[in-house]
Amino acid sequence: MPRLLIVEDEPNMRMGLKDNLEFEGYEVDFADNGEDGLKKILENKYDLVLLDVMLPKLSGFDVCRKTREQKNATPIILLTAKGEEVDKIVGLELGADDYVTKPFSLRELLARIKAILRRTEKLETKNDLIKIGKLEIHFASYNASEDGNAVQMSHKEFELLKYLYDHRNQTVSRDDLLKNVWEDIYTTSRTIDNFIVKLRQKIEADPNNSRTILTVHGIGYKLIA
Repeated sequence: MPRLLIVEDEPNMRMGLKDNLEFEGYEVDFADNGEDGLKKILENKYDLVLLDVMLPKLSGFDVCRKTREQKNATPIILLTAKGEEVDKIVGLELGADDYVTKPFSLRELLARIKAILRRTEKLETKNDLIKIGKLEIHFASYNASEDGNAVQMSHKEFELLKYLYDHRNQTVSRDDLLKNVWEDIYTTSRTIDNFIVKLRQKIEADPNNSRTILTVHGIGYKLIA
């Protein structure tokens, strides 16, 4: 049974989500502020976290950032009342895996949760240590290292890299990435491009002269391996 954590300060929203998720068969824990939410994430094992952005004591953005700084790759879905693209991009760049803008339908949220858990399961079936650029990648444990030193990567970065690696030496369009990595009609190609920039900074010896993740102009990207 997948175990979820809800970090939400609004009581009706928190309990409504808890009741509905438990009805769907999930085990649910919750916190009502950012500090307690971060503590629970770091001290417990969850399959996914639903994290409100506007929280007392510590914002959802800060919780997300601090979680990733601790090398914790637990999938995170941000719950935000802000619809501006810049806020969504900030959340994803801090290490969130997805976002849902309030008000949202339960059906939409459940679809996002199931999609991420499904992709997580796929990642965990890959047990080999793989050399990609200057990094060694272990997809099953969400670990990346360079010369034995851990390199911080978000869950979404692993998913993106895994998809590119599974289609290595092939051109992958931005539409393919939107459909198969994000599964989200609201994500834009700009978000993908930002994630590619971050991957290059970690993988390439010279990020300004990419030799591992190539841009195929007007189409998408190709990972050379």
